[in-house]
Amino acid sequence: MIRSFVRRSGRITLAQQRALDTLWPQYGVTADGILNFTELFGRNVPTYLEIGFGNGEALLAMAQRHPEFNYLGIEVHSPGVGHLLLQLSAQQLLNIRISDVDAVLVLQHHLPPHSLAGIHIFFPDPWPKPRHHKRRLIQPAVVKLLATVIQINGYLHLATDWPDYAQQMLQILDTTPEFINHSGPGYFTPRPPQRPLTKFERRGHRLGHQVWDLVYRRLEI
Repeated sequence: MIRSFVRRSGRITLAQQRALDTLWPQYGVTADGILNFTELFGRNVPTYLEIGFGNGEALLAMAQRHPEFNYLGIEVHSPGVGHLLLQLSAQQLLNIRISDVDAVLVLQHHLPPHSLAGIHIFFPDPWPKPRHHKRRLIQPAVVKLLATVIQINGYLHLATDWPDYAQQMLQILDTTPEFINHSGPGYFTPRPPQRPLTKFERRGHRLGHQVWDLVYRRLEI
């Protein structure tokens, strides 16, 4: 399967690097096999996954808003991971764990079947050049993987500000039998209030960028 990302080191601050060195044992996930969420979080409550959390702004907001839930975040870029680790330490949040492994590998090898109450994929890399569209994360094979780890009646929530990627997502999800469109076939969903507005999105609004949300429920088939 073609990777949907290029692992870039980026510019990492001394504080972020220190967080990676000292806080990863508390918040990081290193799994050789299937994760046990009860052991990982120390409790048995619904768990939500965010793939590609960037600097962690949305993930942090959701975990603060819902301390009764567990949140697992996946991000391969070290500066974003370090930034979130600093925030978790400062706010003493205990309901987030982080993986820096390729999301497809996590879906394939490390998540129990039908174990997640929901999955969030907000503003994945659009790979805007047509020759790179094959690298986009939302492809039929990946959507099938997502379906295997979401509970029956759980949900998949995606958002993008690239119109052609939004249409691609809509077409793929609407033709995946394991999912049903919350707003009906062919329709996007108004931004659900539970999706936090990030600095990235607010900046896009000021520039006149539109955002498309898609929400799907996992069916029992």
